[in-house]
Amino acid sequence: MDQAVVQSVKRRNPAGTRRRILAAAKAEFARNGLMGARVDVIARRARTNKQMLYHYFGNKEALFTATLEDAWRDIRAAEEELDLDSLDPVEALTAHVAFTWNYYLKNPEFLTLVSSENLHKARHIRASARFHDINQPFVARMDTLLARGVAAGAFRPGIDPVQVHITIAAIGYYYLTNRFTGSIVFERDLMAKRTLDERLAFNISTVLRLVLTPEALARIEAGAR
Repeated sequence: MDQAVVQSVKRRNPAGTRRRILAAAKAEFARNGLMGARVDVIARRARTNKQMLYHYFGNKEALFTATLEDAWRDIRAAEEELDLDSLDPVEALTAHVAFTWNYYLKNPEFLTLVSSENLHKARHIRASARFHDINQPFVARMDTLLARGVAAGAFRPGIDPVQVHITIAAIGYYYLTNRFTGSIVFERDLMAKRTLDERLAFNISTVLRLVLTPEALARIEAGAR
């Protein structure tokens, strides 16, 4: 490596530089995809240079993989902060549905990156040594939540936590990734505040109806009247 680059690495804060590069990469990859993203643009926005970027990440493909890892790490860390174990199971599931919806709204780059990686048939995250560890705990947390609901007499037994996760993600993901075409097809502004609020209420109701026992659902509906 060029001696000037080595000295630059020594002077800089490596962790801070990596964070800036990943933040810039997230924006660029989300906007232009892997093939359209430009390393020089990422380096400029990160206030560094391409040599430094290659020093930390090796190449553009490796940077894309690291960006995906970072994006999934962020959402999993945010999920952990919900502290669902301290809530009643119904409240906890409601909070998780609301969190997922609001996270997608606040972090549209996450949805775009997921869509981009699916175009590549998940080859980057499949090859990632870190991806399993980043995502492994979240299914176990849902399994624990469902078991608590069953023990409380609120949830039906035998529900697959993976299916619940897929449903929660899907009813938010589809809506938001198709918001432009959907607004025309359904002749409704899908991003108006009132419409977004209505959609969140619908998402919560949909997921609860999937897991609640008939008795628990009746109690909730009676309380709402």
